[in-house]
Amino acid sequence: MKRLLTIITLTVSASNLSAQDTYFGEISGQWRTYYMATWNKDDLKDFHTLATGGKLKYEYDFKEKPLKVGGAIYTSVNVGIQDLTIPDAATGKVSRYELGMYDVQNPSDRLILFPGELYVNYAEHGHELTFGRMKFVSPFLNPEDGRMIPTLEQGIAYKYTNEQLGKVQFGIFNQIAARSSDGFYSIGETIGIYPVGRNPDGKPSGYAGNTDSDFLLTGNLDLNLTPTVGISVWDYYVEKVFNALYIKPEWEVGAGWTISGEWLHQRRVGDGGNAVDSLRYFTDEKANVFGLEITRKLTENSTLSIGYDRIADAGRFLFPREWGREFLFSFQKRERSEGSANSHAVLLTYNQSFTFGDGKLRSIASVGRHWKPELADAAANKYAQPDYTHFNLDLFYTHQKLIGLKPELLLVYKMGNGTIPDNPNFYLNKVDMFQINFVVNYNF
Repeated sequence: MKRLLTIITLTVSASNLSAQDTYFGEISGQWRTYYMATWNKDDLKDFHTLATGGKLKYEYDFKEKPLKVGGAIYTSVNVGIQDLTIPDAATGKVSRYELGMYDVQNPSDRLILFPGELYVNYAEHGHELTFGRMKFVSPFLNPEDGRMIPTLEQGIAYKYTNEQLGKVQFGIFNQIAARSSDGFYSIGETIGIYPVGRNPDGKPSGYAGNTDSDFLLTGNLDLNLTPTVGISVWDYYVEKVFNALYIKPEWEVGAGWTISGEWLHQRRVGDGGNAVDSLRYFTDEKANVFGLEITRKLTENSTLSIGYDRIADAGRFLFPREWGREFLFSFQKRERSEGSANSHAVLLTYNQSFTFGDGKLRSIASVGRHWKPELADAAANKYAQPDYTHFNLDLFYTHQKLIGLKPELLLVYKMGNGTIPDNPNFYLNKVDMFQINFVVNYNF
């Protein structure tokens, strides 16, 4: 608590300094309060938590030069409305979602506080180079907004942007502050912070703390081939573990229609993280995901889209959950396709914005049908996830006179499909569950 009071004091002092004529840099940040609750099936344990915290950022702009230096402190405080270290009696498992607001490796620690950003940035004539600790945004490695502290990276990132041609990016990172952790760790150490599931032979995976990888390389090329056709290519090379190539073409057909495709191809690098089979992260030789999405712009304020993804049966799609969301066409908040092979998913999404007075409400309603392999097939169903239908309603509110205030309400229901064995491990935090997320963000 003393550290938290120190941050507040520094914020007030820095704000007073920046109000003077002399330039002392810029202070910004976010105060974030997050309530999350999950109701599980029948007598299985329900979980809820209330977190508060956010970030305090300072940046100095060398006005005469295209150079900036900055840093940000991130914090998450568990208010303590429920003891999340007490597991469900039937399964012996603790919360899957609520603990992710804090340090999942130390669930009794109610405070996270660390310098998440500390960088030098050079930007001129479309070129931008950043060195240090930063936020990095990509389809699979990204900040992600479903927890208190985002995923952050340490390394070097370069980006060149041309409005007519597109964009090219490169990055090399040697440490990651994975969401739901208390700071920066090596690439290999961050793989396995979240539950590890099963090896292909059905035994518990042992890669947590046993994955050998010192750096991550990223590359990106976004090309505007024509005014209506573009393609985005991303590559992720995780040293000694795997390589992932992601290609997404997009075509604006006309009359409000857009057609997009996606292909994710993964292959194992070296021993997949460890020479011992039982301790290996990337177990298969390769994996492939294929997707198609059709979007129709109905009005200026509404769109309707349908997306489909197929994970081939050659190997499990694996990408560390700790590193952010997977922006596949079938992705919905509060569940993942990662860990599956030989599966299908269809997602229908309706996006609508409403304006009333000085306020604006954006709603995203989605329903997804997800077909998973047999629960006993550990080689194709790493986390023993049953077939399910997933309903989400996400609401975002903004107000012209309260610019910094940005509340969000996310409602989630996941319904199990088909015949599911009467085993609580197949239900707890997986299916036949309802969840509410209420977030109040104040940006300053």
